[in-house]
Amino acid sequence: MTAPSAPLATAVPSAQAWSDRFWTSRDGLKLHFRDYAGPTDKPPLLCLPGLTRNARDFADLAERLAGQWRVICPDLRGRGDSAYAKDPATYNPLQYADDLEQLLVQEQIERFVAIGTSLGGLLTMFLAATGPDRIAGALLNDVGPELDPAGLARIRDYVGQGRSFPTWMHAARGVEESQARAFPNYQAADWLAMAKRVMVLGAGGRIVFDYDMKIADAFGPADAAKGTPEVDLWPAFLALSGKPVTLLRGELSDVLSAQAHAAMAQRLPGAHAVTVAAVGHAPMLNEPEALAAIDRLLARIQ
Repeated sequence: MTAPSAPLATAVPSAQAWSDRFWTSRDGLKLHFRDYAGPTDKPPLLCLPGLTRNARDFADLAERLAGQWRVICPDLRGRGDSAYAKDPATYNPLQYADDLEQLLVQEQIERFVAIGTSLGGLLTMFLAATGPDRIAGALLNDVGPELDPAGLARIRDYVGQGRSFPTWMHAARGVEESQARAFPNYQAADWLAMAKRVMVLGAGGRIVFDYDMKIADAFGPADAAKGTPEVDLWPAFLALSGKPVTLLRGELSDVLSAQAHAAMAQRLPGAHAVTVAAVGHAPMLNEPEALAAIDRLLARIQ
């Protein structure tokens, strides 16, 4: 299933700015990524989405940077135009990271800049832990090695519900119901654009979320009960030491606390900590503060 791109607060380009490409996981799934062309003498940008999101989340950013940088936006397994997993147990961060390893091998990418939102930020840390030399720089968007239990509980409440809607306006209102706290200044056009990023027209003519509902199976009650994951993620986070790193946080975030954000900056000398005003989990990376932070990060990449 596919859906039209609908960048927030920008015009839809007259021609498609990316190529739709695919790679194969170790267990045989056909996985999709958007490939925005750019120079070969710079490391590409690898944009990694959140739990229920997909490559369309980065449309604004990718179109802004395409031509200056190669931008790669994968759909994780079970999302967007990537195949759904045969075994729902493979919907877990270690498997996602392994899938990305296969993408890097196929594309012969030895160094890259990671831009990871939420789950994508966790995957950025995992990739850094297993191969720090390949990280040319990184932006962690509203995520870190310590997560707020309130935010995890909220995400668990809506992920995998399988709601459907008769029209795009109904879909927009549905997204607003679950995300209004995170984006208090959004207007109807913004909610409609977000709906078109996270949903598609289903086979039955109703509008549905663009992910396998079974991804919720691995996001169990234990995850919502603790602020700190069972696995200590600080070593993976600290694998980013010595790299150009930006730590982005939404001012209203209920997933990354201000205290955790400050601790991350303190333990990673040289990292730039940036807060996006009036936004919760997670900034869309089209906010002025986020764009300025990304520009500063890319200016530091050698």
